[in-house]
Amino acid sequence: MPLLFALVSLLSFHVRAAFSAHCSSTTPTRTFEKCATLPTQQASMAWTFHPHNATLDLVFFGTFISPSGWVGWGINPSSAEMTGTRSLIAFPDPNSGQLVLLPFILDPEVKLQKSPPLSRPLDIHLLSSSATLYGGKMATVHSGAAIQIYATLRLVPNKTKLHFVWNRGLYVQGYSPTIHPTTSNDLSSIATIDVFSGFSAAHRDDTRTLKIVHGFLNAVSWGILLPIGAATARYLRHVQALGPAWFYVHAGIQLCAFIIGTIGFATGIRLGELSPGVVYGLHRKLGFAAFSFGALQTLALLFRPKTTNKFRKYWKSYHHFVGYACVVLGVVNVFQGFEVMGESRSYAKLGYCLCLSTLIGVCIALEVNSWVVFCRKSKEEKLRREGLIGGGSGKGSGSHG
Repeated sequence: MPLLFALVSLLSFHVRAAFSAHCSSTTPTRTFEKCATLPTQQASMAWTFHPHNATLDLVFFGTFISPSGWVGWGINPSSAEMTGTRSLIAFPDPNSGQLVLLPFILDPEVKLQKSPPLSRPLDIHLLSSSATLYGGKMATVHSGAAIQIYATLRLVPNKTKLHFVWNRGLYVQGYSPTIHPTTSNDLSSIATIDVFSGFSAAHRDDTRTLKIVHGFLNAVSWGILLPIGAATARYLRHVQALGPAWFYVHAGIQLCAFIIGTIGFATGIRLGELSPGVVYGLHRKLGFAAFSFGALQTLALLFRPKTTNKFRKYWKSYHHFVGYACVVLGVVNVFQGFEVMGESRSYAKLGYCLCLSTLIGVCIALEVNSWVVFCRKSKEEKLRREGLIGGGSGKGSGSHG
C-alpha cells in the first residue's frame, strides 16, 4: 500500500508540474495565433507564422530571479543545445537601470566559461526585437518580475521546426550575463517546436516520460525490493519451520530487484544520451557502482560453494559485504535521484520515505526479537552446561518462553 501511494504521488507531481504554467496568445499590444507552455521555469511562448513570406512573429514570456539578473531566449539553428544559440538577453542597464535587450551568440567559449559573453549582431534574419516588463514603462526589475521578449524573424523556406533555448541568471557583470543556475530545470530549458503545426518534437515528451520511468523503476528495485530481499535473508533463515524456502524467497526477490534495476539503469543511460550537456556526476557514479555490485551479487550465485567447502566462509563474507554495500548505495542514490529531478520536497519523496521507514521499523522489530531469542537460548545453553537444567526441561522452558 505505501508503494502504491508513492507511485500515485510521483505521477500526480508530474501532472501538477505539467499544468503549473499556462500559455497566453495575447499581450497588451498584440495577439498571436498559437502558444505553447515551455517545459521549465514556468516559461511560455506565443507566435504567428506567415507561410507566404516565411516570417515568424513571436513573444517569449519569462521571469527574473534577481533584481540584478537577466532573462534570455534564443534559437539554435543546428541542434537542441545551448552551444550555438543565437539569443536575445534582457537585463537592467548597469548605469540607468532601464531594461535593455542585447543579442548574443553562445559559442563553446561561453559554455566553458573561458570568456564572458559579449554582445554582437546575430547571423540570422532578425528583423526586429524588443522587450517589455509586465506593468508597462513604470515597471521595475525585481525577483519574480515578468518579461516579454518580442522578435520577428525570417525563416529559411520550408524549415519550420526550430530549436528554442531559454534561461535566466542572477547577475550581470557590466553588460555580460553571468552563468545561470545548473539545476535540472535550468539545464533542460530546450524545446523543439514546429511553428507551422504548433506541435513540439516528440523527444521532449520521451525524455519526460523516461524520467518518470527511470525514477519509479529504480526507487522500486534499488530502494525497496533490494532492502526487502536482504531483510528476508537475515531474519527468515533462522526460522526452522521454513526450511530452505527462505533462500528461494531471498534469491527470487533479489533477482527481480536486479532485473527491474537493470531496466531502470538502461533508461538512465538513454536519458544521458537524450540530454547532451546535462551531467549529474554523483548520481551517475552511484548508479554505476550500485549496478556493478548488483551484477557481482548475481554472478556470485553461479560460484556459490557447498556448505562443506572450505571456501564457503570466504564466499559468505564477500556476499554479505557486497550485498549490504549494494543496498546502501541503492538507497542513497534514490535520494540523490530525487534531488537531481527537482523533487526534494515532493509527495513522491514523502511516499518513498514512508515505504523505507516502514521497512526500517519492521527490521528493527525483527532485530530486537532476534537478539531476545539469541540471549534466551544462550542463557539456557549456559544453564544446561552447568547441569542446572536437563535436555528435556531445557526444551520445555524454551517452548514456553
